[in-house]
Amino acid sequence: MEYDFRQLLSTWGPDATVQPSAMSLGDARQFTKSIALGHYENFPVVSFFLPRLLRQPFYDIYSFCRWSDDLGDELPSTEESLRHLQWWRGELDLCLKGSARHPITIALAETIQQFSLPAEPFHDLISAFERDQIQNRYKTYSDLLSYCQQSANPVGRLLLHLAESATPSNLQLSDNVCTGLQLINFWQDVARDLQMNRIYLPKEDLHQFGVTEKELRDNVSTQNFQKLIAFEVDRAEKLLMSGRELACQVPRSIRLDIRLFALGGLTICKKIRQIDYCVLEIRPKLSKWDAPGLLVKAFLGKFK
Repeated sequence: MEYDFRQLLSTWGPDATVQPSAMSLGDARQFTKSIALGHYENFPVVSFFLPRLLRQPFYDIYSFCRWSDDLGDELPSTEESLRHLQWWRGELDLCLKGSARHPITIALAETIQQFSLPAEPFHDLISAFERDQIQNRYKTYSDLLSYCQQSANPVGRLLLHLAESATPSNLQLSDNVCTGLQLINFWQDVARDLQMNRIYLPKEDLHQFGVTEKELRDNVSTQNFQKLIAFEVDRAEKLLMSGRELACQVPRSIRLDIRLFALGGLTICKKIRQIDYCVLEIRPKLSKWDAPGLLVKAFLGKFK
């Protein structure tokens, strides 16, 4: 099913008139599966290698993340996004209390109970998208990392909980990989984020490399800008390389998936370098032709 957020929101959002309690657990699970497989083109590749026991829980978690993200990005105004995110947090609270009524939270409630998932990562995700509505510039790299802690790291932490491998060491390595993925997503999407008046490049880095906001809006990758992106890509790559160690410490059942996530980010690093860091003019992305090579590297555990 093609994912149509606006249509789904009209049916299952805060202003809908449908009675949510009418949906069964089975239908709710089908709902989350269709969102997961219908939205993210690379998700089927990753989910295929998950143990069957973890696939549906992963669909449920992904759908919650996707819905939260879209409430922040796909509505016409900041006020509407904040209103809907506040409503969504209320739906999460009902879910955690055993009174879920939205299709995603009905499915998610079962997963939370089955795997004893913590509530904090779900609340952190909503907080990140609320933060996007009120903060569109970041003064320091540390400030940006604090955003990644809420926007990206919860997903990896939840996956470790699903696999019963959420040790302190694994959680830190997972945070590194997820932050690296978030950062490389920012650096491939500099132009796209500018259209939403968001600049994730830290001000301290812009100043260090002599890049102004006006130059960014000119959509021309100057020499200073290319040096800046090279610096940022190198930092993201170092974080992503934590995936090699993490994959050796998690159960074999999710080892391949961890490698695929990290290798996907590392491939974007490579593609940004191949265009000489000119991300203002060209958006590098994964294609279906990258999948075979990623799979081979993941099977062999090759990160270089």
